[in-house]
Amino acid sequence: MHWMYLFVAGLFEISWAIGLKFSHGFTQIIPSVLTVVFMIASFYFLALALKNLPLGTAYAIWTGIGTLGTVIFGIILFKEPVTALRLMCIGLILCGITGLKLITN
Repeated sequence: MHWMYLFVAGLFEISWAIGLKFSHGFTQIIPSVLTVVFMIASFYFLALALKNLPLGTAYAIWTGIGTLGTVIFGIILFKEPVTALRLMCIGLILCGITGLKLITN
């Protein structure tokens, strides 16, 4: 269950990162409120995962999920550039997340 908590925490991290963009520096009320709610949810689920997972592993995977998701949504929603080097770097992050998951009980 702790891995599921970590995955959910990562999804909420993606949500709040995207929310930051839509909040326009916390000048838009609804995206700003949602961003704060998503931040709280992300930290809550990360805290639950940390009850059973090593700190370094959980934190690296949490930020990795957030990084992957925000890059993907940045490309889709904000027309950020897609280059071979960028995709290769994202692939390396995915390899790191997978590797940490495989070596941690």
